[in-house]
Amino acid sequence: METRQIIIIGGGLAGLTSAIHLSKIGLRVTVVEKQLFPKHKVCGEYVSNEVLPYLEWLGLDVSKLKPTQISKIIFSTSSGKIVRGNLPLGGFGISRYALDEFLHQKALSNGCSFIHESVENIDFNNDVFTVTATGNQTLTADFVIGAYGKRSNLDQKLHRDFISRQSPWLAVKAHYSGDFPNDTVGLHNFKGGYCGISKVENDTINVCYLADYKTFKNYKNIEDYQQAVVSKNPNLRPIFENMNPLFEKPLTISQISFEKKQAVENHVLMVGDSVGMIHPLCGNGMAMAIHSAKILSELLGDFFAGKIQSRAALEKKYTKTWNSNFSNRLSVGRFLAKILGKSKLSENLMRLLTVFPSLLPKIINKTHGKALVLNS
Repeated sequence: METRQIIIIGGGLAGLTSAIHLSKIGLRVTVVEKQLFPKHKVCGEYVSNEVLPYLEWLGLDVSKLKPTQISKIIFSTSSGKIVRGNLPLGGFGISRYALDEFLHQKALSNGCSFIHESVENIDFNNDVFTVTATGNQTLTADFVIGAYGKRSNLDQKLHRDFISRQSPWLAVKAHYSGDFPNDTVGLHNFKGGYCGISKVENDTINVCYLADYKTFKNYKNIEDYQQAVVSKNPNLRPIFENMNPLFEKPLTISQISFEKKQAVENHVLMVGDSVGMIHPLCGNGMAMAIHSAKILSELLGDFFAGKIQSRAALEKKYTKTWNSNFSNRLSVGRFLAKILGKSKLSENLMRLLTVFPSLLPKIINKTHGKALVLNS
């Protein structure tokens, strides 16, 4: 049985970016992804420009996908009070349907292998991983990267702490046609949740919101919930009343956890949402997923080049580097979510931002990074 150097479980942003990077530096990579490409995913579909230098290094010219260029933000509380500002670095809107397929094709051209099955078990013994997939497929590898997203049955099998606790969050996403500014991302608060709105390619509008499941379950369906709760924010009402849905029905995902996770679990190296999710109101999840892939891929490159002497040293350095880059951002995201979840505090924040509008980009900076620079 051939031992693959690296198996990546999950073909989302972090998994595909890791595959492209690792194959670029000469490592053998197999991606195990249960779904076929292209596919839609629940996602805000806004990417901070901080990742552009890294994507260019990977040989990825995302301008070919004709994304929208976004430089402004509109933020509102549940009562509808608005603060406008400029995004410090700006970003671009691109659907996961288009971006993931773009990355998938690049990974294939780099020589990565893809297996479209579900992973049933991961075993680590004698410094080798054995990955069992559906159809009785058994793969072995030197390293396994967990890039399977927000929540998986694998989290239970790895006995991760967060998976045993219920999470109150449900996410809903759909595409629409209609009128919305090309250069703007809207982040709007409503009772029990937040909604992000921005354009992606082909003049399509992405609407993605996070909802408190306890409130959501009081309604028969998504349409009733949107009309009774989400649309109470006057900035959101026209979205659902005047825009035309492009999906047969919205995509949903439940049990989304924003709790702390470990960067390494049973020697599996976690990237993207598998290691930590920032609240959607911060609008930086996609860039963080790509950045985490960069950090891990560079460290794995150092390991195979002999610059890192052991698996234990690699795991320790990855955990430290991940925390130094992201733990503060996640803490700020959780703090902002708590403020916006309380109407009086959120109204006070809005009054402060109205008087001192320069605070908005400073808050945004706390949840975003600087332009990524490649290690020499």
